[in-house]
Amino acid sequence: MEIIACQPTKKAKDDSIDSDLVKNPATADSKDTSRKLPIFKFYEESFDFGRIREGQKVHHTFKFKNVGNSDLIISNAHGSCGCTIPTYSEKPVLPNEEGAIEVSFNSTGKEGVNRKTVTIYANTIPNTHVLTISGEVKPEKENK
Repeated sequence: MEIIACQPTKKAKDDSIDSDLVKNPATADSKDTSRKLPIFKFYEESFDFGRIREGQKVHHTFKFKNVGNSDLIISNAHGSCGCTIPTYSEKPVLPNEEGAIEVSFNSTGKEGVNRKTVTIYANTIPNTHVLTISGEVKPEKENK
C-alpha cells in the first residue's frame, strides 16, 4: 500500500526498524490462538478535535495495550498528509503493558472539514492498523 502525503515526512533514523523487517509468517492466517502473537487493543481509534482556528496545532495521544502473548514492536507510522505527524516509542511493548502513539495536526492551510489517518506498521496480525483524526478548521479571516 502506498501512502501519498502533502509534504515529505522526516525519514526514519538509520537505527530504526524498517517496516519491511516486520513480516508475519505465511501461516499467520491460522485460527490457532495458542500462537504467541502481539495484539493491539486501542482504547479509541478515532478522535474529533472539534472546531479549531487555522494555524493552530493540535495533539492527541492514542493509548493502547498489548493484549497478546509476545512483545509488540511498532516498526513505522505514517500520516496521510505532511500536516499529520505520528510519534511513538521504538521500544517493544511487553504483553499486558500499555503504549501510546501521539498524533500532531498542523491546521495551517487546512481550512474546512478535515479527516486524516495514521497507518501503523507492527508485528501484529494484520500488520497495519489505521487511526483517524478529524475536525473543522475555521478560516484565518474568522479569527480576527
